[in-house]
Amino acid sequence: MNEFLPVCREDMEQKGIEQLDFICVTGDSYVDHPSFGVSIISRVIEAQGYTVGIIAQPDWRSQKDFVKLGRPKYAFMVTSGNIDSMVAHYTVALRKRTDDAYTAGGKAGKRPDRAVIVYCKKIREIYGDVPIVIGGLEASLRRFAHYDYWDDGVRPSILLDSGADLLSYGMGELQTIEIVNRLAGGEDIHSLTDIRGTCYLTDPVNTPYGGVQCPDYQVVCRDKKNYCKATKIQMDNQDEITGRTVLQRQGEKMLVQNPPMRSLTTEELDWVYDLPYTRTYHPMYEALGGVPGIEEVEFSIAHNRGCFGNCNFCSIAFHQGRKIAVRSEESVLREAELLTKLPNFKGYIHDVGGPTANFRQPSCTKQLEKGLCVGKKCLAPTPCKALEVDHRGYLELLRKVRAVEGVKKVFIRSGIRYDYVMADKDDSFFKELVEYHVSGQLKVAPEHCSGDVLDCMGKPHIEVYKAFAEKFYKLTQKLGKKQYLVPYLMSSHPGSTLKDAVELALFLKEQGIHPEQVQDFYPTPGTVSTCMFFTGLNPYTMEPVFVPKTPEEKAMQRALLQYFLPKNHALVVKALRQAGRSDLIGTGPKCLVPPLSRPSGKDGNPYQKREASGKKLPRGRGQREKGGSRGNAGVEGKKRPDQKDRKQRSHKRHK
Repeated sequence: MNEFLPVCREDMEQKGIEQLDFICVTGDSYVDHPSFGVSIISRVIEAQGYTVGIIAQPDWRSQKDFVKLGRPKYAFMVTSGNIDSMVAHYTVALRKRTDDAYTAGGKAGKRPDRAVIVYCKKIREIYGDVPIVIGGLEASLRRFAHYDYWDDGVRPSILLDSGADLLSYGMGELQTIEIVNRLAGGEDIHSLTDIRGTCYLTDPVNTPYGGVQCPDYQVVCRDKKNYCKATKIQMDNQDEITGRTVLQRQGEKMLVQNPPMRSLTTEELDWVYDLPYTRTYHPMYEALGGVPGIEEVEFSIAHNRGCFGNCNFCSIAFHQGRKIAVRSEESVLREAELLTKLPNFKGYIHDVGGPTANFRQPSCTKQLEKGLCVGKKCLAPTPCKALEVDHRGYLELLRKVRAVEGVKKVFIRSGIRYDYVMADKDDSFFKELVEYHVSGQLKVAPEHCSGDVLDCMGKPHIEVYKAFAEKFYKLTQKLGKKQYLVPYLMSSHPGSTLKDAVELALFLKEQGIHPEQVQDFYPTPGTVSTCMFFTGLNPYTMEPVFVPKTPEEKAMQRALLQYFLPKNHALVVKALRQAGRSDLIGTGPKCLVPPLSRPSGKDGNPYQKREASGKKLPRGRGQREKGGSRGNAGVEGKKRPDQKDRKQRSHKRHK
């Protein structure tokens, strides 16, 4: 049976370890499963022949947890965990969450706000000049100066704020291997300035030649057009073939982002998933009921990485990249067979997916030599003429997993690109998807119905979804099944006016869709949509974009998506009147809601409490410099297990 990595001095003594080579610090509870980034990175380091310890969710208010494993021989590797700590703590309405799926017992509060910064500062306080490498989603998406929704201002690179020595961005196995081997070989961490997939700070005089420079941190704080310019430069240089070195001055230092690390080959990705994970949470959490985050992924298989869908609100392209990397059939089948032997397996594999489940090949062969097209999308607003659509490889994989002894059903829960399915002239995948791989509900993400809003999102227009839905239900009916589409929808995305929100409500009524959950746009670091939210401009066209920002309008747009709920009645009536659509208030078949029967009291505005109290989160460094205007080591986790508020949709919020 595989063993956990050391978490205490007793574990070290049992393994005969006097001093660990590397220590990984994480904001998640310790779950040794390949859907948890720190687990992959720690096992990768171990596989290089080094000893590794885990400090999970240390108490940052004291030194006790940070010293329990001693000082590492070479470096600390720090991550906030599978998601940004601020998203883990706050809803889009800036209310404190009470739950955390990545914490034992499921309760929030076991990690600090801005966990990477806090952990690094505590390590510096205790150990002085010990090398510190940061990575994971929080670090990766905050590597440049970035708009911070919680401060409502622009913050500098997290490298500057944290005091770390090196930042590993993206899917970090290859750069981690190079970092640890060179540190163990005697190199000073400040000399590691040539590793792809990393960022570092240097004196401006040492700035490397040949890079493309973004506007300075101080400039993007005060000038929104320059913020847009910086965003475009950063987004356009994330391809492993065409990406250049990117520079951005941060006060007295120069931030250098080396070009992206290449994607793993199929053989390398197979190796990563074959490492000796225990595939469960550490037994020290048993008394607390375990870690909820394992439940959704325990019997799921990731067969790919990357997403060429590249939606503007999603951080996948900025973190994992647009190029698709895949595991071999043999590797996936080995994992399927392994799952059948786990004690709690009931015969159901919950997912064979990834960022987008039905991507198992490049969008076109041209990208293999020339990279993915800069500033263009493969699927939106319409599929590129060079797009090569083929589900045969994925379909064959699913057939073989279905045939594994002990497997009763194989579902796809991580979401599919329905526009990619519709672009396939061969219906074989669509038919077998409906017949074998839907567990009653299939998640898809039209997001909106307004063409203007969908263009801002980088999504296909709604006609594609309508055609997909019609075909899905015809196939479902033909098979005599009761299966449904669960559409992901988003309110208040940049570009969405109140009239657009009314249009979406009418679309939902027409389609007979009553969504149980909707997502208000959450401006998280590292996305084009967040740039639009902050600047009111499209960074690729520099054209103005309407941005719903007031608490009242955001609440009205959200309420319109659930116009049928009694608690939203007053808000919907108010929104319809404000949008000039009072004709939709009444009892007729075309109306959304009946008239108000009496004067309303509270209107159900989820933002009302903060607006009334006037309270904000503590101002950060970036906000002070900006004048107070309103305004994620290594590998990202596979998916966010609980869908409450659909936290940090860089995991699964991008189909």
